[in-house]
Amino acid sequence: MSAKKTTQESQGWSDAEKAAMKERAREMKAEERASKDRAAGESALLAAVAEMPEHDRAIATRIHEIVKANAPALMPKTWYGMPAYANANGKVVCFYQASSKFDTRYSTIGFNDTANLDDGNMWATAYALATLTPAEEAAIAALVQRAVR
Repeated sequence: MSAKKTTQESQGWSDAEKAAMKERAREMKAEERASKDRAAGESALLAAVAEMPEHDRAIATRIHEIVKANAPALMPKTWYGMPAYANANGKVVCFYQASSKFDTRYSTIGFNDTANLDDGNMWATAYALATLTPAEEAAIAALVQRAVR
């Protein structure tokens, strides 16, 4: 199949994906200015959380508390408009994607390759999250602790 035909058949980026990319570009500019400013990163994260629908906001707020308590060295920030936590090198270790972001039936807590979650030749890097109970909170705390070892 030719590249021209593939391009013509492509649906392109959704409006939500385009908005996420624009948000990421704004974040990258802000990161240059803020350069490891914890307060600025946390302020941006909390502002993003405040804009979420109540269900997502409640989960994001609790995840923020869990990450702060279990991996205080991680820097709060936003990443594609969602709450994220970066290591000392500025690389995102974990993030929360609200269900409302892409109109999905569940939210996601995810971990990038900077997270130390390796377990043999295959391991999970993202987890669906429909609701947050003490059991999920404990699992997230353990994953976050393991991710930063």
